[in-house]
Amino acid sequence: MSTVSVSDPMVENVGRRTRRIVASPTQWVVWGGVTAFMIFLIGTVGSVLVNSLGRTWFDAWWPQGFTTQWYGQAWTQFDLSQVFLVTLEVTGAVLLISLLIGVPASYVLARKNFPGKGLLNLLFLMPIMVPPITYGIPLATALYRFGLAGNMSGVILANLVPSVPFVIMTMTPFVEQLDPSLENSARMCGAGTGVIFRRILMPLLVPGMLAAGILVLVRTVGMFELTFLTSGNSSQTIVVALFNSMNAAGIRAQQSVDAMAVMYMLMMLIILLVALRFVNPTQLVARVKEAPQD
Repeated sequence: MSTVSVSDPMVENVGRRTRRIVASPTQWVVWGGVTAFMIFLIGTVGSVLVNSLGRTWFDAWWPQGFTTQWYGQAWTQFDLSQVFLVTLEVTGAVLLISLLIGVPASYVLARKNFPGKGLLNLLFLMPIMVPPITYGIPLATALYRFGLAGNMSGVILANLVPSVPFVIMTMTPFVEQLDPSLENSARMCGAGTGVIFRRILMPLLVPGMLAAGILVLVRTVGMFELTFLTSGNSSQTIVVALFNSMNAAGIRAQQSVDAMAVMYMLMMLIILLVALRFVNPTQLVARVKEAPQD
């Protein structure tokens, strides 16, 4: 009769596999909560996706047939070609202006010491930390008073209020980690400020600018409060148009609204995938630290 040794690798592997599934009650509660949240999230998103493809869906577990006609209907009914064009123009303008203002401002804050610097940093933090609706209403009131709201310029100006400080607060640590001796050496060789900033600092700041730019892009596309308060009929971004399509008067198929929501989710998903493809948040700081040594 054969016996199995206690030191048999198969027994040890079985023991290790058994120990891996043992968890404390707290861990079971945490994992149970995470699982319940994921099921709820997938169910909510899945129901919108299925309804956007279903012909009719009443009192059944599955729609009575599938079709893509609701996407075409949503595209023409809500004039999504114009909406996506406005969204692209607004995000592009906000992204460009935020980088043009935020990068030089972050350099000044990182390299210079002056009275009131701490208060200025606090002012930059406020639009990021405070909910947009709290300052969005007085901001929209001021823009309407000067005739700047209700059009594209008002939407861009309103979105710049949190975007510029966001770029500044993101870029300032990147500038602080650059060795000032690089700039001093270039000045000793006769390089001016413009040459130093363009040929030395800009290549080293590209990872930070890319990270800040993509985060501003995602934030602007998803910004509802400020855009809703300052936009007009011809200056609505996709998120505002989606809200108006759900609350406007009249009778419209729910499937077309869900199709519009699916297109919005796909656009945000593509932006996030592009962000994760070109920007790795865990490596940004390391790249900046290594850059001066190369």
